Amino acid sequence: MEDEGVGGVEPVIVEILWKKKKDLKVRSYEEAKYWTDAFPIGNGRLGGMIWGGVSTETINLNDDTLWTGSPGNYTNPDAPKALSEVRKLVDDGKYAEATTSAVSLSGESSNAYQLLGDIKLEFDNGAAAYDKTTYQRELDLNTATVKVQYTIGEVEFTREHFASYPDQVIVSKISANKSGSLSFTVSLDSKLPHRSSVNSQNQIVLERAENDDKSESIKFSAILDLRISDGIGTITVSEDKIKVTGCDWAVILLAASSSFEDPFTKPSDSNKNPNSESSSTLNSLKDLSYEQLYARHLDDYQKLFHRVSIDLSKSFETDEKENTAATSERIKSFKTDEDPSLVELLFQYGRYLLISCSRPGTQPANLQGIWNDKVTPPWDGAPHLNINLQMNYWPSLSCNLHECQEPLFDYIESLSLNGTKTAKVNYEANGWVTHQVSDIWAKTSPDRGEAVWALWPMGGAWLCTHLWEHYTYTMNKEFLATKAYPLLKGCVEFLLDWLIEGPEGYLQTNPSTSPEHMFTAPDGQPASVSYSTTMDMSIIKEIFSAIVSAAKDLGKGEDLIKKVVEAQTRLYPTKIATDGSIMEWAQDFEDPDVHHRHISHLFGLFPGHTITLEKTPDLCKAADVTLNKRGEEGPGWSTTWKAASWARLHNSEHAYRMVKHLFDLVDPENEGNYEGGLYSNLFTAHPPFQIDANFGFSAAIAEMVIQSSVNDIYLLPAVPRDKWGSGWVKGLKARGNVTVSVSWNDGDLHEFSLWTPRYNNIESLKDESFTKTIHYKGMSVVAKMLKGKAYTFDKELRCIKTKSLSTSSIHTNF
Repeated sequence: MEDEGVGGVEPVIVEILWKKKKDLKVRSYEEAKYWTDAFPIGNGRLGGMIWGGVSTETINLNDDTLWTGSPGNYTNPDAPKALSEVRKLVDDGKYAEATTSAVSLSGESSNAYQLLGDIKLEFDNGAAAYDKTTYQRELDLNTATVKVQYTIGEVEFTREHFASYPDQVIVSKISANKSGSLSFTVSLDSKLPHRSSVNSQNQIVLERAENDDKSESIKFSAILDLRISDGIGTITVSEDKIKVTGCDWAVILLAASSSFEDPFTKPSDSNKNPNSESSSTLNSLKDLSYEQLYARHLDDYQKLFHRVSIDLSKSFETDEKENTAATSERIKSFKTDEDPSLVELLFQYGRYLLISCSRPGTQPANLQGIWNDKVTPPWDGAPHLNINLQMNYWPSLSCNLHECQEPLFDYIESLSLNGTKTAKVNYEANGWVTHQVSDIWAKTSPDRGEAVWALWPMGGAWLCTHLWEHYTYTMNKEFLATKAYPLLKGCVEFLLDWLIEGPEGYLQTNPSTSPEHMFTAPDGQPASVSYSTTMDMSIIKEIFSAIVSAAKDLGKGEDLIKKVVEAQTRLYPTKIATDGSIMEWAQDFEDPDVHHRHISHLFGLFPGHTITLEKTPDLCKAADVTLNKRGEEGPGWSTTWKAASWARLHNSEHAYRMVKHLFDLVDPENEGNYEGGLYSNLFTAHPPFQIDANFGFSAAIAEMVIQSSVNDIYLLPAVPRDKWGSGWVKGLKARGNVTVSVSWNDGDLHEFSLWTPRYNNIESLKDESFTKTIHYKGMSVVAKMLKGKAYTFDKELRCIKTKSLSTSSIHTNF
C-alpha cells in the first residue's frame, strides 16, 4: 500500500480523468415560445424564468413564500366518531361502504402557491430585424448562468442572468460590443393585484395591492435597481418605467421579499416590512460591482455543484466532442442515438435545480420547485406527501447536496407542531401526524375529497425516514440528537397509538389506503379503504427500525423503545400474491388498474430497506414481477421511481429502459397526449410540469452507480455496460459519510476510491477508523480504513494506494 502524503482530496484516478470540466449546457437557438421553453434560475428563495425574447424580454419571478391563505385549524372534533364507524365497516369486510363513509374524515383543500411578477424589457435598435442565425440561448450548469446572444447588423448583444444566494438578488447584465448601442425600457408587472411606481432613487417598486374581495393575503415587494455604463447613456424615468438610451451596458438587480413570517402567524399579524427588506438588500450591495456579485455567486454555487462530476462516455480515453445541438433536438434523437452525455446533463440538471430551489433558510421545494407562472398552478403547486415532496429530496444525500435538505427538516418541525393537534383531536392519539398534501401553513389535516387520496395519515412518517437517512449519510450525531430524534419520537408515538389489534395477533392500521389506488372488493364493488396496506406497514417498519437504531447510537433506553421493539414482531408481513407479485393490500384483492402510476407497495425496496437482495430474495423476485406487471408507462415521477427500484434489484437492463423512457419531448400545446417526458428546457412532465422527476432521475442514476448501507458499499450495481461501457463518477456519497469515486472500462470496474473526513470534535476523535464491506460482481472484501485518508482500489478490490487528505478536508463534516 503506497502513501502519497498530504495532498489533494481525491486519488490519482480522478485527477487524471477530471482535467477538463464537462460541457453542461442546456441550449436553444430560438426565443422561448412557451413557459417550459424558458430557462430557470434560482437562489433557493427567488426564482426566475428567462425567455430570451429579442424585441421583448420577459423574466418571470417567483418568491417561495408567496401563497394564498393563512394559518388554519387542522382538527376535526367529529373525526373520532367517524373513525369508529369506518373501522367497524372495515372489520365487517364492507370495504366499499367504508370507502364512502371515510369521506367524513376528510378536511379542507390546501392553499395555492403563487407567482410574484415579471421583469419586462422592451428593446430598441430594430430588434425585430435581428439575425436569427446568430441567436443562441444557454443555461450553463457549471456557472448557474443563463446567457442570451444575438446580432443586429454589426452589433452583438449579450445578456447574462443569475440568481445569487449570498446576496439574495436576481442579477441581469445586458451589453453590446459597440459603444452606445444599447437602448431599452424596463418595467415590472404582475398577474396579482399590484401597484408599480418609480421611487426617488430611480428604482422600480412593485407592491401587492389589496385583493378585490378584501381577503387577507401575504404582501410582497419587489424592487428593481438599474446601473448603466459610466458616462455613456441616459436614463429617463416615467411613472412606472425606466428608459435607457445609448449605453454600453446595463446591470439590473432585483430584490424581493414578502410579509410571510412563519406558518403560525397570520399575514395581518406579520411584523415584516417587505419593502424595507428589499430596499435594505439593495443598499447592502451598492458598493459591489457586477464582477464582484458574479464572483460571489460562483464561489457559493460551485462549492456545491462541483462536488460531483460524471462521464458516461463509451470512449474511456478520448475526449468527446462538445454536443452543441439544441437540447430539444437532443431529446428527440435520444431514442436512436442514446447519447450518454444527455443522461449526464439531465443528472446534473437535477442537482442544479435542487441547489436553485432549496437552500438553508428557504421553504422546501414544492411541486414545481419554486418556478410557477400561474395564479392557480396545477395541484396548487402544493407539496404532496405521498411521493412527490419526498422524491424532491432523494438526490440530496447520494448526490452530495446534504445542505439542500435543511428546508425540509425545518418544514417537518412545523408539521409536527400542527400535527400534534391533528393527532390528538382527530385520532385521540399521542405524537404527531400529517396526511397527503400540505402547504406553506404546514397543513396536517386530510385533504378535501375522496378517501382514495385524502385519507392517508402516513405523510409525516415517510418524511421522517429522511431524518434517519440524513444521519446515516452524514453521521452527524448532533443533528440526530437535537433535530431528528425528537421528531422521530413524536412520529413513533402516533404510530404506536394508530396501530390497533388485528386478526391473527397482528397489529394493523385501520383505515388504510394505498395512495390514490382503488381495488375491487370481494363483493365486486370498487373500494380504496381496507386495513394494513403494504405501504403502511413498510413505512412503519422503516420508522421503527430507525428509532431503535437512533436510540442505540444516542444511548437512550427509554420505555418508548421497548414498546417499539415489542410492536416490531407483530407488524403485518409483506406477502406475495397468487400471481407472484407483492401484495399491495393485506388481502389479495383484484386490481382494476394493474398499470397504476404509484408503486407504493414497493416502498420497502426503494426508498426503503426492508426488501433487499441479500435478506429477502423471495420478495425481490416478487418485486421484479410487480414492476413488470406495472409496466413502463406513467408520469415522469413514476418513471424515475421505477428506474431506482430496478436499480435496487441490480437489474441494469430494466433500470436503463426506464431512464430511456423519460427522454420523450413533450409538446406543450398537446401535453395531454403524453405520459411523462421532458420539455425543451429539461423540466420533467407529469404532464403538466412537476419537478419531482427531475430529482428522481438524479437519484436513480446515482443508485445505478453506487448503493450502500451503513456497513456496505455496492459498486456499479445497475450500470448498463452495453450502453455506458466506460465511464466514471466522482464525489457521490455512501452511507457512513463516505465519498466514493469510481471508474469502469470496457464494461468492467477499473478503479475506485473511498474517503471519509476526520472530524474536529473530541467525541468523534475516539474512533479514527471505519470499516466497509465492498461488493462487486460477487466479490466482497472487508476494508478497514482511517478517517482523513483516501484509499484507491483496483478492479480486484485490492487497495493499491492511500493518500492523506488536505487539512481543509480533514476538518469537514460531510
